Amino acid sequence: MAVPDVLSDLDPEQREVAAAVSGPVCVIAGAGTGKTRAITHRIAYGVHVGAFDPRRVLAVTFTTRAAGEMRGRLRSLGVDGVQARTFHSAALRQARYFWPQVTGGDLPEIMESKLNLVGTAASRCRVGTDRAVLRDLASEIEWAKVSNVLAEQYSSVAETSHREVAGVDAPTVARVYAAYEDLKFDRGLMDMEDILLAAVGLLEANPGVAEAVRAQYHHFVVDEYQDVSPLQQRLLELWLGERDDVCVVGDPAQTIYSFAGARPDYLLGFTERYPSATTIRLFRDYRSTPQVVSVANGVLRSASEQRENPEQRTGVVLQAQRPAGPEAVFVEHADEVAEAEWVAAEIARLRASGVPAREIAILFRVNAQSENYEQALANADIPYAVRGAERFFERAEVRQAAMLLRGAVRAGESPGDAPDAAAATAAILTSAGWSERPPSSGGAARERWESLAAVVALAEDVVAAQPDAGLADVVAELDARAASQHAPVADGVTVASLHAAKGLEWDAVFVVGVHEGTLPLNYAETAEQIEEERRLLYVGVTRAREHLSISWSLARQPGGRGTRQASRFLDGVRPGAAARTGSSSRERVSRPAAKRARSPARCRGCAAPLVDAAARKLGRCGDCPSTLDEALYERLREWRLERSREQKVPAYVVFTDATLMVIAETKPTEERALAELPGVGRAKLDRYGAEVLALCREHAVSNN
Repeated sequence: MAVPDVLSDLDPEQREVAAAVSGPVCVIAGAGTGKTRAITHRIAYGVHVGAFDPRRVLAVTFTTRAAGEMRGRLRSLGVDGVQARTFHSAALRQARYFWPQVTGGDLPEIMESKLNLVGTAASRCRVGTDRAVLRDLASEIEWAKVSNVLAEQYSSVAETSHREVAGVDAPTVARVYAAYEDLKFDRGLMDMEDILLAAVGLLEANPGVAEAVRAQYHHFVVDEYQDVSPLQQRLLELWLGERDDVCVVGDPAQTIYSFAGARPDYLLGFTERYPSATTIRLFRDYRSTPQVVSVANGVLRSASEQRENPEQRTGVVLQAQRPAGPEAVFVEHADEVAEAEWVAAEIARLRASGVPAREIAILFRVNAQSENYEQALANADIPYAVRGAERFFERAEVRQAAMLLRGAVRAGESPGDAPDAAAATAAILTSAGWSERPPSSGGAARERWESLAAVVALAEDVVAAQPDAGLADVVAELDARAASQHAPVADGVTVASLHAAKGLEWDAVFVVGVHEGTLPLNYAETAEQIEEERRLLYVGVTRAREHLSISWSLARQPGGRGTRQASRFLDGVRPGAAARTGSSSRERVSRPAAKRARSPARCRGCAAPLVDAAARKLGRCGDCPSTLDEALYERLREWRLERSREQKVPAYVVFTDATLMVIAETKPTEERALAELPGVGRAKLDRYGAEVLALCREHAVSNN
């Protein structure tokens, strides 16, 4: 590829990054400014002009998805052979190669999880083995190890670093940490942190190993440099030796993993360690509209105004490059249930206007907030996917799906009635558990369906790009993405924590639960802890391309005392009067709309607020007597079975048992009454409403 082709479509700052192919380089890249584009073009440009040998370049980042994206972009720029890996992957590759040469034995077995061993260590130290406590202990041990804190040092470091584990004092944590390390050594095991420690140990203690690694890699690129831990920084220094041919890229405003050992100090202090470094700031935001960018800058502004050098801690002030879009929405609700129901209604409106479900996300501070949103989306018949761990192509159901599709290609088989490769993929994966509608339950069944739905969505993307594509093309794309760890996205609304949303983006984002006590969390007490909470909100806001909604609730439960306040991070960002009334700067979210959203669901028997999900689904308190018409209920079940067989879907996809019970209790005969029942969304009303109403009317006539 000609050099001009590599540089010509970059903006001035990106081009400066791409052309800086020698010496230390520090790139401060704001959200949505094209940092991956800049650094991959830098590598490609360096290769094309002969400054880099692709086999001598190591690019490291923090997730397999990001590493896979980097490899894919380099491939599209005509560059092969560059190693793009996570820190752990690169360290493990080196440890596995050099460990036998140095020790004469194989690398110890790597544990998939440290929880069981932490549990044994905790028992030996007479610490309760409640699973939540064990998770906290495991996380604290991880933090200590990546921070280069030994067990005997932990107590003093924890005190100065304000580290706490609920219910366990620092000396006890230190004893559990030491017992865990002893158990691990006795059993010949390694954890994920030991992979980094092993690589560091091999390089530090063996000059020959260090020389071999430095002979292999001459040029280094580190993405998300604000998230490096002391241990990762030490590994990078050992890779470099006395050289300084390193390019680091990061954004201090997106430092949100300090609890796991990340330190922005290495990014902020880069020019102190390398006085000759070239520093370039990427500030042109290509992701978000000016309205979204204004909110993002505003979230950081109140903190940065208190500092002498605002950009030192906050990175850059973004400048939007996209055309204007809708105003950001700020809405106050009476309780969390009302907030979730409002969000679901807004998502339904967005989908009706043409925004795909996969381009919508609900983001919250803690995972426990997801339940109300999952329930509200299910009630509105809106597909959704709860975002968890990546490792998409390692999932058993995805491997099975790939095997089934490859088998069909080898056998030359394709469902005869399938109009295209996407439909054929869906039909083949039916045997693996895919269906048009997701299971109503959560857990493993839901996760399996989401994975298969993502494969079907991938096939749909292939057909959209190439209408005459066959199953072989789908398999080829699946294999290519598996090789680069680029996971497809299921066609559902993403429900995720703010931490899990890092690095992702959507057309529409709902940041929910933005009130004091949750964002920032109550236990965020120090100034630095508070600022990290602020950065979390900044990360959430900058995930939105066009539509941004920020909401909060005055009470946790319907009927509760409304004592909460909107987050301090919204001061000076949201329109004051709009935020107080529950309306927004956009006329569509008017005061009546907010008032409707704040009306809690109430029992149709005693009129008490319905708090738990089961009660809301039934529309009445568990203690209130049921008015179930058993004859009508059985007739509805028979009808549902007929429809499920016709459509070749599980019965609950038509209506759940709980929804049928509500119908049999209320016996609606008008569409409006049926539409108001929980579990009856617009889609199901359109599809099944006429038949259900006819059954209810027939039953009413036969009983009069």
